Amino acid sequence: ESFNLRSFILFDRAHPLFRTQNPLVRTLIHVDLRYKKDPVVKIKMAPKNLFILAGDIGGTNSRLALHNLPAGEDDESYKTPLFTKTYGNESYVINHGAEAFHVILNTFFGEFISSDATELTNAQFEQGRKNDVAIVACFACAGPISHNACTFTNIEFKKEGYSGADKFVIDGNIITDSACGLMNAIVHCKVVNDFVGQGYGSLDLDVSKEAVSLVPDSDKLVDTLGPKVCVGAGTGLGQCFLTRSNRDPSLGYECFPSEGGHVEYAPRSDVEIELLQYLKKKFSQNHRVSVERVVSGKGLANVYEFLAQKFPDRVDKKVHDEFLTAGDMQGKVVNVNAKEGSLCEQAVHISAAAYGSECGSAALKFIPTGGLYVTGGLTPKLLKYIQPSDSPFMKAYHDKGRVTPLLDSVPIFAVLSEDLGLRGARVCATAEMNLWLAKQGLSSSAAEKSVEKVKEKSAWTNPLMAFLHVAAAVGVVALIGTQRKK
Repeated sequence: ESFNLRSFILFDRAHPLFRTQNPLVRTLIHVDLRYKKDPVVKIKMAPKNLFILAGDIGGTNSRLALHNLPAGEDDESYKTPLFTKTYGNESYVINHGAEAFHVILNTFFGEFISSDATELTNAQFEQGRKNDVAIVACFACAGPISHNACTFTNIEFKKEGYSGADKFVIDGNIITDSACGLMNAIVHCKVVNDFVGQGYGSLDLDVSKEAVSLVPDSDKLVDTLGPKVCVGAGTGLGQCFLTRSNRDPSLGYECFPSEGGHVEYAPRSDVEIELLQYLKKKFSQNHRVSVERVVSGKGLANVYEFLAQKFPDRVDKKVHDEFLTAGDMQGKVVNVNAKEGSLCEQAVHISAAAYGSECGSAALKFIPTGGLYVTGGLTPKLLKYIQPSDSPFMKAYHDKGRVTPLLDSVPIFAVLSEDLGLRGARVCATAEMNLWLAKQGLSSSAAEKSVEKVKEKSAWTNPLMAFLHVAAAVGVVALIGTQRKK
């Protein structure tokens, strides 16, 4: 009678009774669930309007998507968001400083309420759970995570009366506790590294439609038990790896964050050695600079700056003036103007080669026979410098000396989809919603339907129920007697 029916229905794999290997206990569990005529079930229902909010928060943009809960294990429709929106971070950070992301969230919820996607009102969101609205959020953020908060590597803002710059922070605990406007509807917020989002998102990828193979037959090389690696350039350079248990593959892949984008940049030519010296001076480093300073949107801008000062006679004044006023979009200006023989093209070649070299290094470190996924917003934009076998990227990728043949066993894909981080955040948010429901002792309407199904299947008579219980009890007594004799 102490068995928790709700936990069995919603979280059966996690329930300790369900995990027991004792066949008699397992029999009793299933007898009570399936054959008891009128099981006593007390269910505390969750708010009627339950949503999951996924966010991919990079150095340049905040991508947000609001989803319904899945109706069941086989439901795929919930993956299509009710409402999605992208916001440029720069203007919000300039105007709102530390509160920028809170303003973005309130703006997003306001636009959702004003859209045709819902009939909910501002008042319902502002009252949150009191008015039957609850949102569990997961934000995949571009920076290291500590205590459910992310300090962004590539976003800074100026404080009034303070000469220096402060790092931008998204704190899931503050968001959870906030009663600020429409954010009050968020009842739980989880913050993960952006490449944890990329990693889990890669599991949702259809490589035949959303990626291109960079070595022949990559899809046939994939080992379903092998480790996976994501390396992706955007505003910065992110990396992660995923592993799967050989002992119990049914547990699936688990993703681990990394700050591999901040390992040392390794120049591979005389010009790149000069580039290293330039970057060390620019960023006040005596011994090294991160590879991210070359392989990223901002890195592409750094390379162009170096070339412009080294080869002033080759500078296109119109392009250079556009570059100087482009703010966070300087890398885009370089890529768009990468005409044959131009400084911009040379900058792209150098950056793409460094990108390929770093992916090759990651392949050597992890030997990702489950797949190496080249992700990030820069990848599809630089595809013509990445995909061909004689591209700057692929030449550098394979330039690993004696161990180059090892790379032949690694399937490698250039990912064209730019929403992997958002997909992964959705996966994490769904898991967090289940945990929140369990912690609150709540049940969704899906659980109530499951209970009704159990009751419908309980059309057994009381005599049969009694017989089954007696049979199980006799078995228990017999087992105890056997154990005592031993």
